[in-house]
Amino acid sequence: MAHGHGRCCCCGEEAAGSGERGADWGLYLRIDRQRLQCLNERREGSGGLVFRAWEERGDRAKFVESDDDEELLFNVPFTGTVKLKGVIVMGEDDGSHPAEMRLFRNIPHMSFDDAAREPEQTFSLNRDPAGELEYPTKIARFSNVHHLSIHFPKNFGAETTKIFYIGLKGEWMEAHRHEVTICNYEASANPADHRLEQFTPQTHFIS
Repeated sequence: MAHGHGRCCCCGEEAAGSGERGADWGLYLRIDRQRLQCLNERREGSGGLVFRAWEERGDRAKFVESDDDEELLFNVPFTGTVKLKGVIVMGEDDGSHPAEMRLFRNIPHMSFDDAAREPEQTFSLNRDPAGELEYPTKIARFSNVHHLSIHFPKNFGAETTKIFYIGLKGEWMEAHRHEVTICNYEASANPADHRLEQFTPQTHFIS
């Protein structure tokens, strides 16, 4: 009886839980799409298609596939500062699914040569055709991210890698650095102008 009651509670919370989970994976809305890059994509611009709403992850018409070999590298700039908490990677249930993911922080325009360096975190991936497996990040290493690079160096044996969905979970804060610079400039310039205006009439009066 206790088991039956437990299942009932889970079902009652399932719809609400699904909606809440979708909201958790909303960082795709904070990506600077104009500067988003995917290196070694077979079809130009297809890399950006995999960053979308969690509820739309099952759309198999939207995917990215690698071109020359199995590697893919995403350069993902954000419109502010991000605290990255988790990643989902959804692919086919076959050899084309990525087998490893390496995350790099704040290296704009990263290349495959740059990917030879030590990443902030590496994940061994499982095949996830449903987009349900979450890989939690070491939050202390990803608490001040304005650019995220995601490197998939290998898959489960196929010639090319195919990804349908990449989910990014975390918090976003708007950057205000440019506005502060403008305010400081105006605050320092105006008093100097004001003192000069006071000095000039006095000089003219004495003459």
